[in-house]
Amino acid sequence: MSTTPVTGPVRTFGAREVGAGRPVYVTGEIGINHNGDLDNAIRLIDAAAEAGCDAVKFQKRTPEICTPRDQWDIERDTPWGRMTYIDYRHRVEFGEDEYRAIDEHCKERGIAWFASPWDTEAVAFLEKFDLPAHKVASASLTDDELLRSLRATGRSVILSTGMSTPRQIRHAVEVLGSENIVLCHATSTYPAKAEELNLRVIDTLRAEFPNVPIGYSGHETGLQTTLAAVALGAVFVERHITLDRAMWGSDQAASVEPQGLQRLVRDIRTIEASLGDGVKKVYESELGPMKKLRRVSGVVAEAGLTETAEKEPAAV
Repeated sequence: MSTTPVTGPVRTFGAREVGAGRPVYVTGEIGINHNGDLDNAIRLIDAAAEAGCDAVKFQKRTPEICTPRDQWDIERDTPWGRMTYIDYRHRVEFGEDEYRAIDEHCKERGIAWFASPWDTEAVAFLEKFDLPAHKVASASLTDDELLRSLRATGRSVILSTGMSTPRQIRHAVEVLGSENIVLCHATSTYPAKAEELNLRVIDTLRAEFPNVPIGYSGHETGLQTTLAAVALGAVFVERHITLDRAMWGSDQAASVEPQGLQRLVRDIRTIEASLGDGVKKVYESELGPMKKLRRVSGVVAEAGLTETAEKEPAAV
Protein backbone atom coordinates (compact mmCIF):
# COMPACT_ATOMS: atom_id res chain seq x y z
CA MET A 1 0.00 0.00 0.00
CA SER A 2 1.46 3.36 -0.96
CA THR A 3 0.57 7.03 -1.06
CA THR A 4 1.92 10.07 -2.87
CA PRO A 5 4.69 10.89 -3.30
CA VAL A 6 5.80 7.43 -4.37
CA THR A 7 9.50 8.22 -4.06
CA GLY A 8 11.18 10.57 -1.64
CA PRO A 9 12.59 10.88 1.87
CA VAL A 10 11.84 8.35 4.63
CA ARG A 11 12.31 8.56 8.41
CA THR A 12 12.43 5.85 11.07
CA PHE A 13 9.90 5.90 13.91
CA GLY A 14 10.89 2.95 16.08
CA ALA A 15 10.10 -0.15 14.04
CA ARG A 16 8.18 1.83 11.42
CA GLU A 17 9.26 3.85 8.41
CA VAL A 18 7.47 7.11 7.67
CA GLY A 19 7.61 8.81 4.32
CA ALA A 20 7.30 8.27 0.60
CA GLY A 21 5.65 5.03 -0.44
CA ARG A 22 4.89 4.02 3.15
CA PRO A 23 1.43 3.89 4.76
CA VAL A 24 0.41 7.21 6.27
CA TYR A 25 1.47 7.33 9.92
CA VAL A 26 -1.69 8.27 11.85
CA THR A 27 -1.33 9.77 15.32
CA GLY A 28 -4.12 10.46 17.79
CA GLU A 29 -3.10 13.58 19.72
CA ILE A 30 -4.31 13.09 23.29
CA GLY A 31 -2.39 16.15 24.48
CA ILE A 32 -4.02 17.20 27.73
CA ASN A 33 -7.51 16.03 26.75
CA HIS A 34 -7.17 13.43 29.51
CA ASN A 35 -7.67 16.31 31.98
CA GLY A 36 -5.10 14.84 34.33
CA ASP A 37 -7.02 11.57 34.69
CA LEU A 38 -5.06 8.41 33.88
CA ASP A 39 -8.29 6.46 33.28
CA ASN A 40 -9.23 8.97 30.58
CA ALA A 41 -5.79 8.55 29.01
CA ILE A 42 -6.16 4.76 28.98
CA ARG A 43 -9.59 5.03 27.36
CA LEU A 44 -8.19 7.36 24.69
CA ILE A 45 -5.31 4.96 23.99
CA ASP A 46 -7.85 2.16 23.59
CA ALA A 47 -9.95 4.26 21.22
CA ALA A 48 -6.89 5.06 19.09
CA ALA A 49 -5.76 1.44 19.01
CA GLU A 50 -9.22 0.21 18.06
CA ALA A 51 -9.43 2.80 15.27
CA GLY A 52 -6.14 1.60 13.82
CA CYS A 53 -3.93 4.55 14.72
CA ASP A 54 -0.18 3.99 14.66
CA ALA A 55 0.50 6.12 17.75
CA VAL A 56 -0.91 8.43 20.38
CA LYS A 57 0.77 11.62 21.48
CA PHE A 58 0.84 13.53 24.76
CA GLN A 59 2.24 16.89 25.85
CA LYS A 60 4.88 17.17 28.57
CA ARG A 61 5.63 20.39 30.41
CA THR A 62 7.55 21.43 33.49
CA PRO A 63 4.92 23.85 34.83
CA GLU A 64 7.33 26.23 36.59
CA ILE A 65 9.31 26.62 33.35
CA CYS A 66 6.45 26.81 30.86
CA THR A 67 4.10 29.03 32.86
CA PRO A 68 5.03 32.75 32.96
CA ARG A 69 5.71 33.80 36.55
CA ASP A 70 3.14 36.60 36.42
CA GLN A 71 0.40 34.03 35.73
CA TRP A 72 1.17 31.59 38.53
CA ASP A 73 -1.15 33.11 41.10
CA ILE A 74 -4.02 34.04 38.80
CA GLU A 75 -7.08 32.08 39.90
CA ARG A 76 -9.38 30.32 37.47
CA ASP A 77 -12.43 28.10 37.61
CA THR A 78 -11.77 24.44 36.82
CA PRO A 79 -13.70 21.16 37.13
CA TRP A 80 -11.83 20.66 40.41
CA GLY A 81 -12.83 24.01 41.85
CA ARG A 82 -11.19 27.41 41.79
CA MET A 83 -7.38 27.21 41.83
CA THR A 84 -4.30 29.15 40.80
CA TYR A 85 -3.06 28.70 37.25
CA ILE A 86 0.19 27.04 38.38
CA ASP A 87 -1.82 24.56 40.48
CA TYR A 88 -4.00 23.88 37.46
CA ARG A 89 -0.93 23.23 35.28
CA HIS A 90 0.27 20.66 37.82
CA ARG A 91 -3.22 19.15 38.04
CA VAL A 92 -3.29 18.22 34.34
CA GLU A 93 0.36 17.12 34.13
CA PHE A 94 1.30 13.44 34.33
CA GLY A 95 4.41 12.32 36.20
CA GLU A 96 6.62 9.27 35.86
CA ASP A 97 4.18 6.84 37.47
CA GLU A 98 1.43 7.77 35.02
CA TYR A 99 3.74 7.59 32.01
CA ARG A 100 5.04 4.19 33.12
CA ALA A 101 1.43 3.00 33.15
CA ILE A 102 0.84 4.62 29.74
CA ASP A 103 3.97 3.00 28.35
CA GLU A 104 2.92 -0.43 29.59
CA HIS A 105 -0.64 -0.09 28.31
CA CYS A 106 0.50 1.05 24.86
CA LYS A 107 2.76 -1.99 24.62
CA GLU A 108 -0.18 -4.22 25.54
CA ARG A 109 -2.34 -2.58 22.87
CA GLY A 110 0.37 -2.63 20.20
CA ILE A 111 0.36 1.13 19.68
CA ALA A 112 3.28 3.56 19.97
CA TRP A 113 3.29 6.74 22.03
CA PHE A 114 5.39 9.87 22.14
CA ALA A 115 4.97 13.46 23.29
CA SER A 116 5.61 17.12 22.64
CA PRO A 117 8.10 18.35 25.27
CA TRP A 118 7.78 22.08 25.95
CA ASP A 119 11.12 22.52 27.75
CA THR A 120 14.49 20.82 28.04
CA GLU A 121 13.64 19.22 31.39
CA ALA A 122 10.65 17.60 29.69
CA VAL A 123 13.00 16.25 26.99
CA ALA A 124 15.17 14.65 29.68
CA PHE A 125 12.03 13.20 31.28
CA LEU A 126 10.80 11.65 28.03
CA GLU A 127 14.23 10.19 27.30
CA LYS A 128 13.58 7.77 30.18
CA PHE A 129 11.36 5.95 27.70
CA ASP A 130 12.19 4.30 24.39
CA LEU A 131 10.03 6.51 22.17
CA PRO A 132 9.83 6.34 18.36
CA ALA A 133 10.11 10.12 17.98
CA HIS A 134 9.68 13.49 19.64
CA LYS A 135 7.30 16.24 18.52
CA VAL A 136 7.85 19.99 18.46
CA ALA A 137 4.60 21.88 19.00
CA SER A 138 4.06 24.87 16.73
CA ALA A 139 4.36 27.16 19.74
CA SER A 140 7.88 25.82 20.37
CA LEU A 141 9.21 26.18 16.81
CA THR A 142 11.19 29.32 17.77
CA ASP A 143 12.75 27.78 20.92
CA ASP A 144 16.30 27.06 19.71
CA GLU A 145 17.40 25.64 23.05
CA LEU A 146 14.58 23.08 22.94
CA LEU A 147 15.33 22.23 19.31
CA ARG A 148 19.01 21.65 20.04
CA SER A 149 18.08 19.44 22.99
CA LEU A 150 15.79 17.36 20.79
CA ARG A 151 18.38 17.06 18.04
CA ALA A 152 20.88 15.74 20.59
CA THR A 153 18.60 12.78 21.41
CA GLY A 154 19.23 11.32 17.96
CA ARG A 155 15.54 10.44 17.61
CA SER A 156 13.34 11.48 14.71
CA VAL A 157 11.66 14.82 15.36
CA ILE A 158 8.26 15.94 14.03
CA LEU A 159 8.10 19.72 13.64
CA SER A 160 4.72 21.46 13.43
CA THR A 161 4.78 24.77 11.57
CA GLY A 162 1.63 26.57 12.73
CA MET A 163 1.83 30.28 13.66
CA SER A 164 5.26 30.42 11.94
CA THR A 165 6.69 32.33 8.99
CA PRO A 166 8.71 30.71 6.18
CA ARG A 167 11.86 32.32 7.57
CA GLN A 168 11.20 30.94 11.06
CA ILE A 169 10.56 27.47 9.60
CA ARG A 170 13.82 27.55 7.64
CA HIS A 171 15.73 28.57 10.78
CA ALA A 172 14.15 25.78 12.84
CA VAL A 173 15.08 23.24 10.17
CA GLU A 174 18.67 24.53 10.26
CA VAL A 175 18.80 24.15 14.04
CA LEU A 176 17.28 20.65 14.02
CA GLY A 177 19.04 19.48 10.88
CA SER A 178 16.99 18.23 7.96
CA GLU A 179 18.22 14.64 7.93
CA ASN A 180 16.04 13.35 10.79
CA ILE A 181 12.86 15.44 10.79
CA VAL A 182 9.30 15.38 9.50
CA LEU A 183 7.68 18.76 8.79
CA CYS A 184 3.96 19.15 9.50
CA HIS A 185 1.82 21.84 7.95
CA ALA A 186 -0.54 23.25 10.59
CA THR A 187 -2.82 26.18 11.34
CA SER A 188 -2.77 26.91 15.07
CA THR A 189 -6.36 27.95 15.63
CA TYR A 190 -8.63 25.77 17.78
CA PRO A 191 -10.76 24.98 15.88
CA ALA A 192 -9.29 26.20 12.59
CA LYS A 193 -11.53 27.58 9.83
CA ALA A 194 -11.51 25.70 6.53
CA GLU A 195 -10.55 28.84 4.63
CA GLU A 196 -7.45 29.22 6.82
CA LEU A 197 -6.17 25.64 6.49
CA ASN A 198 -4.33 26.45 3.25
CA LEU A 199 -3.60 22.80 2.48
CA ARG A 200 -1.56 23.71 -0.60
CA VAL A 201 1.22 24.65 1.81
CA ILE A 202 1.89 20.90 1.87
CA ASP A 203 3.06 21.27 -1.74
CA THR A 204 4.99 24.43 -0.84
CA LEU A 205 6.88 22.71 1.99
CA ARG A 206 7.63 19.68 -0.18
CA ALA A 207 9.10 21.93 -2.89
CA GLU A 208 11.25 23.90 -0.42
CA PHE A 209 12.39 20.88 1.60
CA PRO A 210 12.60 18.02 -0.94
CA ASN A 211 14.69 15.89 1.43
CA VAL A 212 12.13 16.10 4.28
CA PRO A 213 8.87 14.11 4.57
CA ILE A 214 5.83 16.40 4.87
CA GLY A 215 2.87 15.71 7.16
CA TYR A 216 -0.22 17.44 8.46
CA SER A 217 -1.34 18.38 11.96
CA GLY A 218 -5.00 19.37 11.89
CA HIS A 219 -7.03 21.37 14.39
CA GLU A 220 -10.20 21.74 12.33
CA THR A 221 -13.61 20.23 12.92
CA GLY A 222 -14.72 17.50 10.56
CA LEU A 223 -12.68 14.93 8.67
CA GLN A 224 -12.82 15.97 5.00
CA THR A 225 -9.91 18.40 5.07
CA THR A 226 -7.59 15.94 6.80
CA LEU A 227 -8.41 13.40 4.11
CA ALA A 228 -7.62 16.07 1.51
CA ALA A 229 -4.21 16.53 3.14
CA VAL A 230 -3.55 12.82 2.59
CA ALA A 231 -4.62 13.13 -1.04
CA LEU A 232 -2.13 16.01 -1.36
CA GLY A 233 0.63 13.71 -0.14
CA ALA A 234 0.86 14.11 3.65
CA VAL A 235 2.76 11.06 4.94
CA PHE A 236 2.08 11.79 8.62
CA VAL A 237 -1.30 12.85 10.03
CA GLU A 238 -2.12 14.04 13.52
CA ARG A 239 -5.52 14.95 14.92
CA HIS A 240 -6.54 15.75 18.49
CA ILE A 241 -8.78 13.05 19.93
CA THR A 242 -11.28 13.17 22.78
CA LEU A 243 -13.79 10.97 24.53
CA ASP A 244 -16.40 13.73 24.21
CA ARG A 245 -16.07 17.11 22.46
CA ALA A 246 -18.27 18.61 25.19
CA MET A 247 -15.73 17.79 27.91
CA TRP A 248 -13.97 20.60 29.75
CA GLY A 249 -10.72 21.77 28.15
CA SER A 250 -9.45 24.16 25.50
CA ASP A 251 -8.64 21.46 22.89
CA GLN A 252 -11.79 19.34 23.16
CA ALA A 253 -13.88 21.23 20.57
CA ALA A 254 -11.21 20.79 17.88
CA SER A 255 -10.87 17.07 18.59
CA VAL A 256 -12.22 13.89 17.00
CA GLU A 257 -14.38 11.50 19.01
CA PRO A 258 -13.80 7.70 18.86
CA GLN A 259 -16.36 6.95 16.12
CA GLY A 260 -15.04 9.79 13.98
CA LEU A 261 -11.49 8.55 14.52
CA GLN A 262 -12.45 5.11 13.22
CA ARG A 263 -13.91 6.70 10.07
CA LEU A 264 -10.85 8.91 9.63
CA VAL A 265 -8.36 6.04 9.76
CA ARG A 266 -10.58 3.87 7.54
CA ASP A 267 -10.86 6.62 4.91
CA ILE A 268 -7.14 7.45 5.05
CA ARG A 269 -6.36 3.82 4.22
CA THR A 270 -8.86 3.88 1.34
CA ILE A 271 -7.38 7.08 -0.07
CA GLU A 272 -3.78 5.89 0.10
CA ALA A 273 -4.75 2.63 -1.60
CA SER A 274 -6.56 4.54 -4.35
CA LEU A 275 -3.68 6.94 -5.08
CA GLY A 276 -1.55 4.17 -6.59
CA ASP A 277 1.88 4.70 -8.13
CA GLY A 278 1.03 7.25 -10.82
CA VAL A 279 1.89 4.89 -13.71
CA LYS A 280 -0.97 4.68 -16.21
CA LYS A 281 -1.78 1.09 -17.09
CA VAL A 282 -4.60 -1.12 -18.31
CA TYR A 283 -5.76 -3.35 -15.46
CA GLU A 284 -6.65 -6.95 -16.01
CA SER A 285 -10.11 -6.16 -14.70
CA GLU A 286 -10.55 -3.74 -17.64
CA LEU A 287 -9.90 -6.34 -20.34
CA GLY A 288 -13.42 -7.79 -20.29
CA PRO A 289 -15.10 -4.36 -20.56
CA MET A 290 -12.56 -3.39 -23.26
CA LYS A 291 -13.51 -6.37 -25.42
CA LYS A 292 -17.21 -5.74 -24.92
CA LEU A 293 -17.26 -1.95 -25.29
CA ARG A 294 -14.36 -0.89 -27.52
CA ARG A 295 -15.60 -1.19 -31.13
CA VAL A 296 -12.45 0.23 -32.79
CA SER A 297 -9.04 -0.87 -31.59
CA GLY A 298 -7.40 2.23 -33.03
CA VAL A 299 -4.15 2.74 -34.90
CA VAL A 300 -2.08 2.52 -31.71
CA ALA A 301 -3.78 -0.55 -30.29
CA GLU A 302 -1.41 -2.62 -28.16
CA ALA A 303 -1.13 -6.11 -29.67
CA GLY A 304 -0.56 -7.77 -26.34
CA LEU A 305 -3.63 -6.17 -24.80
CA THR A 306 -5.78 -7.01 -27.81
CA GLU A 307 -4.71 -10.65 -27.76
CA THR A 308 -5.31 -10.90 -24.02
CA ALA A 309 -8.72 -9.27 -24.34
CA GLU A 310 -9.74 -11.75 -27.03
CA LYS A 311 -9.00 -14.60 -24.64
CA GLU A 312 -11.05 -13.02 -21.87
CA PRO A 313 -14.75 -13.96 -21.66
CA ALA A 314 -16.98 -11.01 -22.47
CA ALA A 315 -18.58 -9.25 -19.54
CA VAL A 316 -22.29 -9.75 -19.32
